[in-house]
Amino acid sequence: MASLTIYNASGSEVGKYDIDPAEIAPRISKQLLHDACVMYQANARMGTHRTKSRAEVAGHKKKMFRQKGTGNARMGHKHTNVRTGGGHGHAIRPRDYSYKMPKKAMQTATRMAIASKIIDDEMVVIDKLDFDKPATKAMAGILKALGIDGKTALVATAGRCVNTYKSGRNIAGVSVSPVADLNALTVIKPHRILITKDALDRIRDGVFKKQATENTESGSEAEAS
Repeated sequence: MASLTIYNASGSEVGKYDIDPAEIAPRISKQLLHDACVMYQANARMGTHRTKSRAEVAGHKKKMFRQKGTGNARMGHKHTNVRTGGGHGHAIRPRDYSYKMPKKAMQTATRMAIASKIIDDEMVVIDKLDFDKPATKAMAGILKALGIDGKTALVATAGRCVNTYKSGRNIAGVSVSPVADLNALTVIKPHRILITKDALDRIRDGVFKKQATENTESGSEAEAS
Protein backbone atom coordinates (compact mmCIF):
# COMPACT_ATOMS: atom_id res chain seq x y z
CA MET A 1 0.00 0.00 0.00
CA ALA A 2 1.36 3.40 -1.01
CA SER A 3 0.42 6.61 0.78
CA LEU A 4 0.67 9.59 -1.58
CA THR A 5 0.69 13.14 -0.23
CA ILE A 6 -1.99 15.43 -1.63
CA TYR A 7 -0.85 19.02 -2.20
CA ASN A 8 -2.68 22.19 -3.08
CA ALA A 9 -1.66 24.75 -5.70
CA SER A 10 0.68 26.54 -3.26
CA GLY A 11 2.57 23.32 -2.42
CA SER A 12 1.08 22.80 1.04
CA GLU A 13 0.10 19.33 2.22
CA VAL A 14 -3.67 18.94 2.51
CA GLY A 15 -4.11 15.18 2.93
CA LYS A 16 -3.10 11.65 2.04
CA TYR A 17 -4.17 9.29 -0.72
CA ASP A 18 -3.82 5.59 0.03
CA ILE A 19 -3.61 3.36 -3.01
CA ASP A 20 -2.30 -0.11 -3.67
CA PRO A 21 -0.41 -0.28 -7.00
CA ALA A 22 -1.61 -3.88 -7.30
CA GLU A 23 -5.15 -2.51 -7.77
CA ILE A 24 -4.01 -0.91 -11.01
CA ALA A 25 -1.59 -3.61 -12.18
CA PRO A 26 -1.03 -6.86 -10.23
CA ARG A 27 2.48 -7.15 -11.69
CA ILE A 28 4.94 -5.13 -13.76
CA SER A 29 6.21 -6.71 -16.97
CA LYS A 30 9.25 -4.83 -18.28
CA GLN A 31 9.03 -6.72 -21.56
CA LEU A 32 5.43 -5.65 -22.18
CA LEU A 33 6.27 -2.04 -21.29
CA HIS A 34 9.23 -2.14 -23.68
CA ASP A 35 7.16 -3.63 -26.50
CA ALA A 36 4.41 -1.02 -26.03
CA CYS A 37 6.84 1.91 -25.98
CA VAL A 38 8.65 0.65 -29.08
CA MET A 39 5.29 0.35 -30.88
CA TYR A 40 4.28 3.93 -30.05
CA GLN A 41 7.69 5.23 -31.15
CA ALA A 42 7.52 3.24 -34.38
CA ASN A 43 4.04 4.59 -35.10
CA ALA A 44 5.37 8.14 -34.69
CA ARG A 45 8.04 7.66 -37.39
CA MET A 46 7.41 9.55 -40.62
CA GLY A 47 9.04 6.93 -42.83
CA THR A 48 9.75 9.50 -45.58
CA HIS A 49 13.46 8.69 -45.91
CA ARG A 50 14.75 7.93 -49.40
CA THR A 51 18.14 7.41 -51.05
CA LYS A 52 19.14 7.08 -54.68
CA SER A 53 19.95 3.81 -56.33
CA ARG A 54 22.69 3.40 -58.97
CA ALA A 55 20.15 4.08 -61.70
CA GLU A 56 19.06 7.40 -60.17
CA VAL A 57 22.45 9.09 -59.60
CA ALA A 58 23.01 12.00 -61.99
CA GLY A 59 25.72 11.75 -64.63
CA HIS A 60 26.72 9.56 -67.55
CA LYS A 61 27.15 5.81 -67.26
CA LYS A 62 30.18 5.45 -69.47
CA LYS A 63 32.73 2.85 -68.45
CA MET A 64 35.49 4.66 -66.54
CA PHE A 65 38.34 3.03 -68.45
CA ARG A 66 38.87 0.04 -70.71
CA GLN A 67 38.64 -3.43 -69.29
CA LYS A 68 42.21 -4.56 -69.87
CA GLY A 69 45.67 -3.15 -70.32
CA THR A 70 45.63 -0.37 -67.71
CA GLY A 71 46.88 -2.34 -64.72
CA ASN A 72 43.84 -1.26 -62.68
CA ALA A 73 41.08 -3.46 -61.42
CA ARG A 74 38.20 -3.69 -63.84
CA MET A 75 35.59 -1.00 -63.23
CA GLY A 76 32.25 -0.10 -64.73
CA HIS A 77 30.58 3.31 -64.42
CA LYS A 78 31.16 5.62 -61.46
CA HIS A 79 27.65 5.21 -60.05
CA THR A 80 28.54 1.93 -58.39
CA ASN A 81 27.88 1.80 -54.66
CA VAL A 82 31.56 1.15 -53.83
CA ARG A 83 32.63 4.62 -55.04
CA THR A 84 32.11 8.01 -53.41
CA GLY A 85 29.08 9.73 -54.87
CA GLY A 86 27.63 6.52 -56.19
CA GLY A 87 24.18 5.12 -55.52
CA HIS A 88 23.21 2.85 -52.66
CA GLY A 89 23.39 -0.88 -53.22
CA HIS A 90 20.12 -1.38 -51.34
CA ALA A 91 18.46 2.01 -51.69
CA ILE A 92 16.19 3.11 -48.84
CA ARG A 93 12.60 3.74 -49.86
CA PRO A 94 9.68 5.39 -48.00
CA ARG A 95 7.84 2.91 -45.82
CA ASP A 96 5.25 2.69 -43.09
CA TYR A 97 6.70 1.58 -39.74
CA SER A 98 3.40 1.50 -37.87
CA TYR A 99 1.91 -1.65 -36.40
CA LYS A 100 -0.55 -2.55 -33.67
CA MET A 101 -0.45 -4.63 -30.53
CA PRO A 102 -3.58 -6.26 -29.11
CA LYS A 103 -5.84 -3.69 -27.43
CA LYS A 104 -5.82 -5.49 -24.10
CA ALA A 105 -2.02 -5.62 -24.13
CA MET A 106 -1.79 -1.85 -24.69
CA GLN A 107 -4.25 -1.13 -21.88
CA THR A 108 -2.41 -3.49 -19.55
CA ALA A 109 0.89 -1.78 -20.40
CA THR A 110 -0.64 1.61 -19.57
CA ARG A 111 -1.80 0.39 -16.16
CA MET A 112 1.64 -1.13 -15.52
CA ALA A 113 3.31 2.18 -16.39
CA ILE A 114 1.06 4.07 -13.96
CA ALA A 115 1.65 1.51 -11.21
CA SER A 116 5.42 1.74 -11.75
CA LYS A 117 5.29 5.52 -11.32
CA ILE A 118 3.54 5.06 -7.98
CA ILE A 119 6.02 2.42 -6.84
CA ASP A 120 9.00 4.59 -7.88
CA ASP A 121 7.54 7.64 -6.06
CA GLU A 122 7.40 9.65 -9.27
CA MET A 123 3.75 10.68 -8.96
CA VAL A 124 2.63 13.94 -7.35
CA VAL A 125 -1.04 14.35 -6.42
CA ILE A 126 -2.74 17.74 -6.36
CA ASP A 127 -6.21 18.37 -4.97
CA LYS A 128 -7.43 20.23 -8.06
CA LEU A 129 -6.36 22.26 -11.08
CA ASP A 130 -8.82 25.05 -11.81
CA PHE A 131 -8.09 27.78 -14.33
CA ASP A 132 -10.72 30.39 -15.23
CA LYS A 133 -8.62 31.25 -18.28
CA PRO A 134 -5.32 30.06 -19.78
CA ALA A 135 -2.50 31.10 -17.43
CA THR A 136 0.96 29.76 -18.21
CA LYS A 137 2.50 31.79 -15.38
CA ALA A 138 0.10 30.25 -12.85
CA MET A 139 0.84 26.72 -14.07
CA ALA A 140 4.60 27.38 -13.90
CA GLY A 141 4.12 28.63 -10.34
CA ILE A 142 2.30 25.43 -9.35
CA LEU A 143 5.04 23.26 -10.82
CA LYS A 144 7.68 25.29 -8.97
CA ALA A 145 5.79 25.06 -5.67
CA LEU A 146 5.61 21.28 -6.06
CA GLY A 147 9.28 20.96 -7.02
CA ILE A 148 8.59 19.77 -10.55
CA ASP A 149 9.95 22.79 -12.42
CA GLY A 150 12.94 22.11 -14.64
CA LYS A 151 11.91 18.48 -15.15
CA THR A 152 9.86 16.77 -17.80
CA ALA A 153 6.35 16.33 -16.44
CA LEU A 154 2.97 14.98 -17.44
CA VAL A 155 -0.07 16.79 -16.08
CA ALA A 156 -2.95 14.30 -15.95
CA THR A 157 -6.52 15.50 -15.50
CA ALA A 158 -9.80 13.63 -15.00
CA GLY A 159 -11.32 15.01 -18.19
CA ARG A 160 -10.59 17.40 -21.01
CA CYS A 161 -9.92 20.90 -19.72
CA VAL A 162 -9.04 23.48 -22.36
CA ASN A 163 -7.75 26.09 -19.91
CA THR A 164 -5.48 23.59 -18.15
CA TYR A 165 -4.14 22.36 -21.47
CA LYS A 166 -3.43 25.87 -22.75
CA SER A 167 -1.81 26.81 -19.43
CA GLY A 168 0.76 24.03 -19.69
CA ARG A 169 1.41 23.57 -23.40
CA ASN A 170 3.98 26.39 -23.68
CA ILE A 171 6.11 25.15 -20.78
CA ALA A 172 9.15 23.22 -22.00
CA GLY A 173 9.01 19.54 -21.12
CA VAL A 174 5.41 19.67 -19.86
CA SER A 175 2.49 17.88 -21.49
CA VAL A 176 -1.16 17.89 -20.44
CA SER A 177 -3.52 14.98 -21.05
CA PRO A 178 -6.74 13.50 -19.65
CA VAL A 179 -6.33 10.05 -18.12
CA ALA A 180 -8.46 8.49 -20.88
CA ASP A 181 -5.77 9.44 -23.44
CA LEU A 182 -2.76 8.12 -21.51
CA ASN A 183 -0.61 5.35 -22.90
CA ALA A 184 2.50 3.52 -21.71
CA LEU A 185 4.93 5.86 -23.51
CA THR A 186 3.36 9.13 -22.33
CA VAL A 187 3.42 7.84 -18.75
CA ILE A 188 6.93 6.33 -18.75
CA LYS A 189 8.72 9.13 -20.63
CA PRO A 190 8.44 12.12 -18.21
CA HIS A 191 10.32 12.24 -14.90
CA ARG A 192 7.22 13.18 -12.89
CA ILE A 193 3.45 12.90 -13.19
CA LEU A 194 1.30 15.64 -11.69
CA ILE A 195 -2.16 14.16 -11.34
CA THR A 196 -5.33 15.52 -9.82
CA LYS A 197 -7.14 13.55 -7.13
CA ASP A 198 -10.18 13.12 -9.40
CA ALA A 199 -7.98 11.75 -12.18
CA LEU A 200 -6.40 9.23 -9.81
CA ASP A 201 -9.90 8.19 -8.73
CA ARG A 202 -10.80 7.53 -12.36
CA ILE A 203 -7.71 5.37 -12.82
CA ARG A 204 -8.51 3.51 -9.61
CA ASP A 205 -12.08 2.92 -10.80
CA GLY A 206 -10.71 1.24 -13.91
CA VAL A 207 -11.07 3.79 -16.71
CA PHE A 208 -9.02 1.57 -19.04
CA LYS A 209 -11.14 -1.48 -18.26
CA LYS A 210 -14.26 0.57 -19.05
CA GLN A 211 -12.71 1.64 -22.36
CA ALA A 212 -12.09 -2.01 -23.26
CA THR A 213 -15.72 -2.86 -22.42
CA GLU A 214 -17.04 0.08 -24.46
CA ASN A 215 -14.86 -0.83 -27.44
CA THR A 216 -16.06 -4.43 -27.30
CA GLU A 217 -19.72 -3.37 -27.08
CA SER A 218 -19.39 -0.87 -29.95
CA GLY A 219 -17.72 -3.56 -32.06
CA SER A 220 -20.55 -6.00 -31.35
CA GLU A 221 -23.15 -3.36 -32.26
CA ALA A 222 -21.34 -2.64 -35.53
CA GLU A 223 -21.30 -6.33 -36.44
CA ALA A 224 -24.98 -6.67 -35.57
CA SER A 225 -25.94 -3.72 -37.74
